[in-house]
Amino acid sequence: MPERTDTAVLGVDIGGTKVALRAERAASAPGDPGAYEQLGAAASRSYERTLTWPTGGDAEADVAALAGAVDALRAESGWRLAAVGVAMPGTTDPTGRVTVWPGRPSWAGLRLDKSLRRLFPGSRTAWADDGDLAALAEARHVGADDVVYLGVGTGVGGGVVLGGRPLPGAGRGSPEVGHMVVAVDGPRCDCGRHGCLQAIASGPATLRRAAAGRGAAVSFAELRDGLARDRPWAHDAVRPSGTALAAAVVSLGELVDPSVAVLGGGFAAGLPGFVGLVEREVARLARPGRAAPAVRAAALGGLSSLHGAVALARNLTVPPPAYP
Repeated sequence: MPERTDTAVLGVDIGGTKVALRAERAASAPGDPGAYEQLGAAASRSYERTLTWPTGGDAEADVAALAGAVDALRAESGWRLAAVGVAMPGTTDPTGRVTVWPGRPSWAGLRLDKSLRRLFPGSRTAWADDGDLAALAEARHVGADDVVYLGVGTGVGGGVVLGGRPLPGAGRGSPEVGHMVVAVDGPRCDCGRHGCLQAIASGPATLRRAAAGRGAAVSFAELRDGLARDRPWAHDAVRPSGTALAAAVVSLGELVDPSVAVLGGGFAAGLPGFVGLVEREVARLARPGRAAPAVRAAALGGLSSLHGAVALARNLTVPPPAYP
């Protein structure tokens, strides 16, 4: 079969403040061996686009903005989208309805399946938890079968891979790493509970502490600058985030015994020295006589979920094996 140069797969990584899209040339033929296995390998040709959500948080406005970004990417590439994989941080029920997403509360009740069909008519579509997709992409990149992944951004997502496969959440969805309680008397989380990991270690939580310590609002760039200049308010803001993440890593180590804990997400990837901080805190909190997981920075930086979404799309283009 000749190469379909006009056919592509698209990965969509949906976040609380922005969306990343990456289109790559599809396999040259259905079932192209290994085409979907190379999760982090650069495609021979690709197109990327980033969308910042419009203000107001209205779900329909968000979907319309996403449609505009998809149309622009299609026009730029000239490719037909054979399959689309979506990394989704919100919780969906078996019917494809979003049940809860603190990052974009107005999405509750949105029929994600119907929205994707409207956005991508004629394309195969699938979605999965963004933490699961990031964990799988990073596990294959690092070459380890047992990995926990923590992605720090607007919230804290994550996933667990054991034996090379994502760990299911006992029939109730994916592991919610960001909602592990690491401080019973800690700050209130968006979910309504107190002391969740993301209530302490997420980007917004860290910036709120920085603002309180500095006495003025602090942007991410100003936090980076404060760390570089060794400002006490910057270190005091970041240190609790590192300790909370380390507590989560150590606890996950006790439960599932992974060999590696991968730390990613845009916020974590953008803070110099942050992975080292978490690594030191893991060593401090580890139980004597039991080795804690090795802490590594995400090989794909803040793009782990996006590459996982592309891999999900590639899986949709591979036909099931034929049996005699």
